[in-house]
Amino acid sequence: MGKMQGPSGGVGPQRVGYWMSEKKEKRINFAAFGDLCRAHGIELVKVDLEKPMEEQGPFQVIVHKLTDPLLEASQGNQSARAIVQRFEDFISRHPETTLLDPLQSIRLLLNRCHSYQMIQELDLCQTDGIINTPPFVELRTTKREEIIRRLNNNCITFPFVCKNVVAHGSNSHEMAIIFNEDGLVDVKPPCVAQSFINHNAILYKVFVVGSMFSIVERPSLKNFPLGKSDRKTIFFNSHDVSKAESTSHLNEQEPSRAVRLHQPSRQVLKSVVERLQEKVSMALFGFDVIMECGTDRYKVIDINAFPGYDGVPDFFPALLGISKSSLMVEMPQRKRQSIHHMQCCHRYPQTQTLLKHPCSHFPSKQSWSALMPFS
Repeated sequence: MGKMQGPSGGVGPQRVGYWMSEKKEKRINFAAFGDLCRAHGIELVKVDLEKPMEEQGPFQVIVHKLTDPLLEASQGNQSARAIVQRFEDFISRHPETTLLDPLQSIRLLLNRCHSYQMIQELDLCQTDGIINTPPFVELRTTKREEIIRRLNNNCITFPFVCKNVVAHGSNSHEMAIIFNEDGLVDVKPPCVAQSFINHNAILYKVFVVGSMFSIVERPSLKNFPLGKSDRKTIFFNSHDVSKAESTSHLNEQEPSRAVRLHQPSRQVLKSVVERLQEKVSMALFGFDVIMECGTDRYKVIDINAFPGYDGVPDFFPALLGISKSSLMVEMPQRKRQSIHHMQCCHRYPQTQTLLKHPCSHFPSKQSWSALMPFS
């Protein structure tokens, strides 16, 4: 795509619009991305969702995390609905603008049940069975008999994890592990019940940026005996348990229960990234994967739009690479809300594709590698 024309018909500056919450902006230090853009002659502009976007454009690219307005709009908030509608109207009128990422894809990832169903439908999950998501079911009742029936019908075993159906916001991190029928009083519908999988207290976060991805190891929940037990329900915040510096007692693996796991295969995770990207048509997303003790099968337990990219030092250069590809590639008939421009992302400088650590070494709670291309 060539440079957009300004109102007077002349060639305007290269402009990338963005929107995210102030909390997100500060947490990932997005101001540093603005500095990087300026160093490459690109103007980064924060979109004001309360004002007409036509007055703020033109934009060749818009990077966003509109999860808050999308969620609020889906829950009936009229102000949020108006914001989302204005945004969608602008994109509809400007098909030349590349959107990172499609709103419909983000809507899909806001619902854990929809995300898990999507994973189950991937061809990788339906062939060799090495990749899947743990059995799950949505619970919308507090009636004990109905809960038990739904658990049994969907092969949910004790212990299981209860998660909010909504995969965004602070409440999405509040979870519970239920060990027996007495613990069913702690079910807070609507929620997702998902069989707990022992994984030796290790979680792998996979961060995707265009045609590149990075794997970061994090602490996770320790192993528990399979089947019913007399344990009381454990309530926990998944963010606290799995943050890099976590010292939660739920991370403390008992030596007698520790099982040596193989390192995850980069090739296997690459296949998951490719299939998921085909399915969601997104450039910026991440997913959490664990390896089941005893089988080394991969279980995807969450997918997120525009994650925090903690532990990925070259995220901003990679994001710049996507933006520059969109600015420079001639694509006058680019479809709205597509990410075909990602085909050009392999042109990143080689310095962005070097391993930070050799693949044979897997340092605990650190980035396994810098962003790597799919190929």
